[in-house]
Amino acid sequence: MATDIEKAPEALQQLVAKVDTGGRKPTGLTAGIIFSVALIWALFQYWYASPLPFALGFGILNDTEARAIHLGFALFLAFLAWPALNSSPRDHVPVLDWVLALLAAFAGAYIMLFYAQIATRPGQPTTMDVVVASAGMLLLLEATRRAVGWPMAALAVVFVAYSMLGPWLPDVLSHRGASLNRLVSHMWLTTEGVYGIALGVSAGTIFVYVLFGALLDRAGGGNYMMQVSFAALGHLRGGPAKVAVVSSALNGMISGSSVSNVVSGGIFTIPLMKKAGYGGVKAGAIETMSSVDGQIMPPVMGAAAFLMVEYVGIPYSDIVRHAFLPAILSYLGLFYIVHLEALKMGMQPIIRREPKPLRDRVLRNAFGISGSIIVIGSLYYLFEGMKAMLGGAAPYVIALAVMVLYGVCLHQAARSPDLAQDIDIDHPKALDTWPTVRAGLHFLIPIGTLIWCLMVEEMSPALAAFWAATILVVLMLSQRPLIDWLRRTRTPDAWHEGWRSVVDGFHDGSRNMIGIGVATATAGIIVGGITLTGLGLRMTEFVEFVSQGNVIVMLLFIAFSCLVLGLGVPTTANYVLVATLMAPVVVDLGARSGLVIPLIAVHLFVFYYGIMGDITPPVGLATFAAAAISGEDAIETGIQGSIYALRTVILPFIWIFNPQLLLIDVGGAFSFFCIVSASILATLLFAAVTMHWFRIRNRWWETAALLVAVILLFRPDFFMDQLAPEYRDAKPAEVFEIARNVDSDGRVVMVTRGTTLEGREIVKTVAVQLGDKGPEGRKRLADAGLQLVPLGDTLQIGQAKFGSRAAKAGVEQGWDVTAIKVPTDRPTPHWFYLPALLLALLVWWSQGRRMHRGSGPVPPTMAASSF
Repeated sequence: MATDIEKAPEALQQLVAKVDTGGRKPTGLTAGIIFSVALIWALFQYWYASPLPFALGFGILNDTEARAIHLGFALFLAFLAWPALNSSPRDHVPVLDWVLALLAAFAGAYIMLFYAQIATRPGQPTTMDVVVASAGMLLLLEATRRAVGWPMAALAVVFVAYSMLGPWLPDVLSHRGASLNRLVSHMWLTTEGVYGIALGVSAGTIFVYVLFGALLDRAGGGNYMMQVSFAALGHLRGGPAKVAVVSSALNGMISGSSVSNVVSGGIFTIPLMKKAGYGGVKAGAIETMSSVDGQIMPPVMGAAAFLMVEYVGIPYSDIVRHAFLPAILSYLGLFYIVHLEALKMGMQPIIRREPKPLRDRVLRNAFGISGSIIVIGSLYYLFEGMKAMLGGAAPYVIALAVMVLYGVCLHQAARSPDLAQDIDIDHPKALDTWPTVRAGLHFLIPIGTLIWCLMVEEMSPALAAFWAATILVVLMLSQRPLIDWLRRTRTPDAWHEGWRSVVDGFHDGSRNMIGIGVATATAGIIVGGITLTGLGLRMTEFVEFVSQGNVIVMLLFIAFSCLVLGLGVPTTANYVLVATLMAPVVVDLGARSGLVIPLIAVHLFVFYYGIMGDITPPVGLATFAAAAISGEDAIETGIQGSIYALRTVILPFIWIFNPQLLLIDVGGAFSFFCIVSASILATLLFAAVTMHWFRIRNRWWETAALLVAVILLFRPDFFMDQLAPEYRDAKPAEVFEIARNVDSDGRVVMVTRGTTLEGREIVKTVAVQLGDKGPEGRKRLADAGLQLVPLGDTLQIGQAKFGSRAAKAGVEQGWDVTAIKVPTDRPTPHWFYLPALLLALLVWWSQGRRMHRGSGPVPPTMAASSF
């Protein structure tokens, strides 16, 4: 089955290829070699992600060996798939590129090929080591220039130069410097540089998720999500824009590329939005924002999200949990923005459905939604019951149940018409929602498997994706033949088409990974430069000097840094750089200001602002793709997209000061309900503020009232802090009792005092996240990596284990604990939701009166707030 990208015009396919998969399209033997190598790479990564090597005792690789093989494949394909210059041939691979590809593959795999010898002489590279490492770094930089872009290659060169020129730099930046031998050994022969965490996550996790997305697209999952979105929303006011938002959210669950998301959906939605009356600039901006936000949408998110597991030190399921509400808020805000745009322009639906009684529509939707909830809940308790009763036999019985479920879904698909392969832009027709949903229910099984393995079974991200991809392969091979059997029809070569889709999906996965593999390796050069020179230690003083200790200024500076880097550096590399340099700085400086900032909040902060680089003019690649479809100016599209992005841009600042937005320290079910409801309302009201439109155009005082309501809803704790403190001080000696009583995954907040390496006495407030609740507070603290030593009436930090939750929280070994912060019994800040609600109702009532008097700027029929 063709992918949505392949339905796009040739020029757009070339744009996506240039960004994601390489601009060359050779033919003949060369094309076969590239295809075969890409397929072998995908099969290797599929094997590496599976439990088979350990089950069979064959093909077991350590992390370093797997990273070397991964890089070798990526470099080889990068030189074959990407031409050196714009004038270079696209229809064949020059001899020089073949030579460079082979040399780069050898250099990339060198640490694996000679692993035993290199391990016996750490820090003592031979002449051969130095030559290969030097050549490997040069070839990696050239591959980065081709596949990722010159800005990232130039940034890596800057860090290499900084590493070697340390003694000749100004005092504020100077360091001992590194010789060529030391530099290349650090970067290429250890796991501190190129073969570091970023490349490890690319090899161990990111690849299998990109593969899963490519397979699902080849299976028809991307088209299914588009068709379902169109069926549910296409007939509404501003329907095409709402289709763009929802379909991008669904596709974002499985795709990590902003540009391919724009093209695959935009070729249908942008022309339809223009037809509906949005205009080319707004249509392109809406599609861009929808597609870029796909990278923040769990459970897959962007490739950089998998790096958070290593940097933050929490399971990926926790990262998904923390990221879920902000992603939903971002999409709800954009959905409401496009609705308000439709109201402002007085749009009418471009597709007409047969009118149905309201009662029938309500009952139909109620049965559909409630039935879905009942089915999902029943499956959850059925599988959990099987696990409890059947023990070791449970996986086999659950697999049988999934097969039965697959059969039921295919039976529904067989009773429904086949989904169209595209949307008729010139003459769009309304689709019935639930029949369209039933036609592809089986596509939800691999997605459900992925979510189940991640969130319920808490498998590693790679293993969860392996099982989801395995089920998807079975689906791709069998869906067409089984549907034909149920319909008593026959599709020629149905089995062959299934195999071809699987092979093409594996090939697509590899081609989509070339740039990511090269980018993560180059990010290792940057991180290696930071660790080799100690630059990270200087960043705290530098950012503190720039911000003068002001947390808001510090966050603005870091957000600006992310945006600037995002103009030319991919999101993954942007995140690696800023997370390495800036994230510890934010935690440290926040702690010095008495502000406890969870580490996950900081990392999601830099992650969000790194993604915004795909929108921000003048370089945003996703914006250029949307402008190419709409035929409008890319800069104007980017500016409009930046305006729409405001509802996403404010979220990171909010959760830094109110971590409950990330579902941290939420409390019970009622508190959860209040926080989610208030956040959704605040997002919608903020959209109304930025659009200057609620039910009709806002007056100045209405905008001001809505803005106050937004602040009350997002930051109720700020106002409660003015009335009563959140914490009281307890004696340090009480820490073990306090730790014993903290809820599971709760935090112990401590005030610590100590002296820095520069001799400055610092006071920091730190919060250490604990694990499951247990009978001993000392053990819970030890499990978090924290050892406390009582010294009379004082308490000293005896140890903060490297890489532990305590160390990542900023706990300093040898410092004194001066107080323990214990939550007070103050009233809940949620009381401030009430005045916010009253303000929103006041504006709603005021605008309603103007509408009924007919004094609004548009006729009441156009300003109606119904969808």
